[in-house]
Amino acid sequence: MAGHKQAAPLRADDLTAKARIRNAALILFAENGVDATSLRVVAEAAGVTVGLIVHHYGTKEALREAVELAIVDQFEVAIESVPLNSQPPAKVVTERDLAVARMLQQTPAIVDYLRRAILDGKGERGDLVSRLSELTAQQVRELRDAGLASTKNTLGEQVISIMVRQLGRLFLQPLVDQIADEFAAELTGSQKPRLTVTVER
Repeated sequence: MAGHKQAAPLRADDLTAKARIRNAALILFAENGVDATSLRVVAEAAGVTVGLIVHHYGTKEALREAVELAIVDQFEVAIESVPLNSQPPAKVVTERDLAVARMLQQTPAIVDYLRRAILDGKGERGDLVSRLSELTAQQVRELRDAGLASTKNTLGEQVISIMVRQLGRLFLQPLVDQIADEFAAELTGSQKPRLTVTVER
């Protein structure tokens, strides 16, 4: 993706010390928040010394940035797993949304991190939203260039629509699930209600 430093993917089989540190930080930051997680705790979880964290990342803020860059890279990998010419035009966007949803389902720590980072209201956490918005804008441009996305709406409107589709369920589906559990006896059918999020002007 243009404009950001590449971070190694968040792969469970990447056993380098640097990757173990970042992966441990993701889980701990997601569970407890960045401010409440010390480098010592990250070091213990990763099986390394604090000195090695400082060697690889310098500061906790730089480690947080590495975690967020890796999260954005996971979105990019999921999106690019559905090439523009791999599906009938009408299905490309839908399949890309599904690819992102599968990625999030397979990496619950990313889901928890996103919920915490986006909803905590702190200005310095806006970097993640900006990076995801930039990635989404790049996707829209590619879709437009391939004739797969309308130019009727502005780029900003299309970015909002895609991000709300991809992330809206992330925040609201747990609420739907909780309410459904409380009224399980009254709901018909075996499946829980599935939230659909759209944006209208």
